[in-house]
Amino acid sequence: MTDLVQLSRDNDVAIITIDNPPVNALGPGVPEGISKALDRIAQDSSFKAAVLIGGGRTFVAGADIKELGKMARGKSEVTTLEPLLLQIEDSRTPVIVAIHGAAFGGGLELAMAAPYRVALAIAKVGQPEVKLGLIPGAAGTQRLPRLAGIAIAVEMCAAGNPISAEQSLKFGIIDRIVDGASQSDLLAGAIAFAREVAGKPAPRTRERNDKLGNAGDHEAIFAAAREAAAKKQRGQRAPLAAISAVEAATKMSFTEGCEFERRLFLECLFSEQCKALIHIFFSEREAAKIPDIPRETPLLPIHLAAVVGAGTMGGGIAMALANAGIPVLLKETEQSPLDRGLATIRLNYETSVKHGRFTQQFVDQRLALISPTLTYDDFAKVDLVIEAVFENMQLKKEVFRQLDAVCKPGAILATNTSTLNIDEIASAVARPDAVAGTHFFTPPNVTRLLEVVRGKESSRQVIATCMQLAGKLGKVGVLVGNCTGFVANRMFIPYHQQVQFLLEEGASVEAVDRTLTDFGMGLGPVATMDMVGLDVAWRIRQEHKHLHPAGTRQPFAEDRLCELGRYGRKTNAGWYRYDEQRRAVPDPEVAEMVRKWAAEQGVVQRSTSTQEILDRCLWAFVNEGARILEEGYALRVSDIDTIFVNGYGFPAWRGGPMWYADTVGLKNVYDRVSEFHSDFGELWRPAPLLKQLAEQGRGFYESK
Repeated sequence: MTDLVQLSRDNDVAIITIDNPPVNALGPGVPEGISKALDRIAQDSSFKAAVLIGGGRTFVAGADIKELGKMARGKSEVTTLEPLLLQIEDSRTPVIVAIHGAAFGGGLELAMAAPYRVALAIAKVGQPEVKLGLIPGAAGTQRLPRLAGIAIAVEMCAAGNPISAEQSLKFGIIDRIVDGASQSDLLAGAIAFAREVAGKPAPRTRERNDKLGNAGDHEAIFAAAREAAAKKQRGQRAPLAAISAVEAATKMSFTEGCEFERRLFLECLFSEQCKALIHIFFSEREAAKIPDIPRETPLLPIHLAAVVGAGTMGGGIAMALANAGIPVLLKETEQSPLDRGLATIRLNYETSVKHGRFTQQFVDQRLALISPTLTYDDFAKVDLVIEAVFENMQLKKEVFRQLDAVCKPGAILATNTSTLNIDEIASAVARPDAVAGTHFFTPPNVTRLLEVVRGKESSRQVIATCMQLAGKLGKVGVLVGNCTGFVANRMFIPYHQQVQFLLEEGASVEAVDRTLTDFGMGLGPVATMDMVGLDVAWRIRQEHKHLHPAGTRQPFAEDRLCELGRYGRKTNAGWYRYDEQRRAVPDPEVAEMVRKWAAEQGVVQRSTSTQEILDRCLWAFVNEGARILEEGYALRVSDIDTIFVNGYGFPAWRGGPMWYADTVGLKNVYDRVSEFHSDFGELWRPAPLLKQLAEQGRGFYESK
């Protein structure tokens, strides 16, 4: 044994406890400790059975991802759990795995090697390796179909989503749900179960073939899974590899299937996709660390919140708060917009129930937490206010003056502004230290990103509380500095400009969107703007006209669409038309209008290659990101990647724009940016940091 694994006993039952906090990851020392414990048990004939359980809050949440990252980069030897799993499976003393919390990845593979598994009702199991660009690497794709059947194994391994203990029991992954909710309840139930099965023949999972059927029996399952992966996990290799590995279980012996799985695992492990996904995994966790805000900084309690403005953003923010169990006042100035906002909230919840994301009971409870109001009468009770009115400085400052007059001392006054100066907004109140930006993304109740914007006087306590709130809302919080557009929109603006320029120069709406979705973006940039609302960016451009550098080209076509009342999906017409089901349909009328407007502006239309579309969009991101990083508005380069993966649907398997630029090579990126600077003018001037790193042969990530 090691310090990470302890062996104890309850009379004739051995108890192996994994103690590797916080999640009992199968890092160095844990498999070795389990193996030594099994050796000790094998030498003691008084043991009739053994229970393998996790200490602390969970069983085993998977492999040590830091170690996986080292393996992927060739920095450490690739190890396997298979010898340990065979030792468990062949043990004379039957092993009963007791699951609380989670048995994910290697944790579930460990559990499946035992003849028996019991769990608490609140436990979950899963094979989430695809979320890191991997497949199960310790016979998970071979043992799981033998326990749960082909269809369930394919779904769990290819999609990577966990299932409940109740589902696990139904599918045959676990053998019993133990009464109770604590680890001690689980241990008592597991020991009792162990005594029931002691002395009986223990089934080896690898020999259980009754659910495998014949190879031809499952062709439809594999075909449907591959089709679903191609749509939902577009461009990713791991889901397809996982499907092939499970399919191997129907065509090969267990040993051959394990060898096939191993080959696919190693191919995935050494892929750029795996490295990128591991990078994003750690980047999201790193974003929570603020150098000058200690972890012990006291947080402000948030028992009651308020949102000012019931539009698309305000209503979505109210839903996000309610979904987290926080009661929220939703204020509007008139009954009509308040009613519209509440109707939209109800429709969103109805859609979620229809699609099975929420139960009606959950929705009823959340709706009860949202209290509509036309006054500030109850704002003296709130701990947090989030302003979500139109993107206009004077309007926002007036709202903050009103909030300053009615809110209690200690309340956080937050703004959802996407581009405006936090410090100027804070100048409207007598307590600027209480002001911060909480920039949500469309739709706020769904999108995972929350930019927390720090003003020059925002207190550490306010910032720490807003970052903690992000986690409570199920979002990734990233702290950013106070500049025009902060990080996300400051980088999105040049990207959006290039999209508009390309359309004005003759590229089709469909070609631009297809190029970016083929690259892996969740939604094409034109469809994204239609979803957000073209009028949102239109108002921002009007607000910031004074910031446009003299003599630089500015887009015009989207403003013209707004002048025609074509705001996007909300008006059933923007760059696209929208049918009765709100599906986007290409609109020839828009193409014709853009041709006419371009001729009036003297813009020559031409054919544009897919590569040019991609380069102009992506390197606009990266060039501006380099400026932001150099100017200090992002704490670290990984924060930029985290923002774009979680806020704008940049493919996580490409690692975010800055990581992806490193994979292409900054010298190549710099050369292309310089070419665009020569062809298109000052908007493409290379960022000094990009130029410096390219000339030095370095990347944004030195250790990548």
